[in-house]
Amino acid sequence: MQAIFNNQPAYRTDVLQPSLAENEALIKLCVAGICATDLELVKGYAEFSGILGHEFVGIVEAVANDKDRHWLNQRVVGSINMGCEHCETCINQGPEHCLHRKVLGIRDKDGVFADFFSLPVRNLFAVPDSVADECAVFTEPLAAALRVVEQMDSIDAPTVAVIGPGRLGLLIGKVMALAGYDVVMLGRSESSLTLPAQWQLKTGLIQDIPDNSFACVVDATGQSAGFEHALRIVRPRGCLFLKSTFSSIEPVDLTKIVVSEINIMGSRCGPFDKALTLLAENKIPIEAMIDGQYILKDHLAAFDHAAQPGIRKILLRP
Repeated sequence: MQAIFNNQPAYRTDVLQPSLAENEALIKLCVAGICATDLELVKGYAEFSGILGHEFVGIVEAVANDKDRHWLNQRVVGSINMGCEHCETCINQGPEHCLHRKVLGIRDKDGVFADFFSLPVRNLFAVPDSVADECAVFTEPLAAALRVVEQMDSIDAPTVAVIGPGRLGLLIGKVMALAGYDVVMLGRSESSLTLPAQWQLKTGLIQDIPDNSFACVVDATGQSAGFEHALRIVRPRGCLFLKSTFSSIEPVDLTKIVVSEINIMGSRCGPFDKALTLLAENKIPIEAMIDGQYILKDHLAAFDHAAQPGIRKILLRP
């Protein structure tokens, strides 16, 4: 059994195959993706200790209950939040904000950077036959991108700036463009804007954007400098989406939030069913985002590669 632990990143072969709790499935990993949250967890974010990873495609090998046998041998992806199922939040809103939730590879639940892992059957989504593993592994970040589109329904801002044309920012820009928004992808260098331009998105250098230029800005940089730029270019009474995971942040002057009455909105997990439909429709050239593939045993090299500037998606295989 191979696994990656972030308490001292290491390749292990002595980890037992997970035993199944009620209503869980045992899943054999096909491919997993390294995301910005994984990189922050290694730095100490959330003080997580265990097996990392939450973006995956796998095959269901076993189920705890006979009623779930129809999942056997199915190729699946899975949502990452596991709520208590009893509190008012879980019952009325879902598990994403349950105060007692577990989060796959992030909070109190071992993740997917292993040969085998477990997940509740209720979290599983079957992957359409037409969607290759290398595309289906993007389901979780694509769903997170679609969450911004859902949240935009109540906001009157036809033009949107997305700062950070990286792993998640590029997906956000593309799905918002597909939803009919006029999107401008903003980066720090011309090279970072090459792929967004190939995806037929408008682009610009963030340092060239005047103050107070956009009614809606999405910060997907994961850096304090990106947040400062986002706050600088959003208009008074505008909306600023935070779509980043930070292990720490440098001091930032928040005066404008008060004086200009800026609405700050956090944005996290999104709809897996809609993400899979979008992948099946082949409207996003998703494989262009893959910058490298490694086996689990070489995870240290994979993480080093993923942490390099300008690198988008690095994949891991058993």
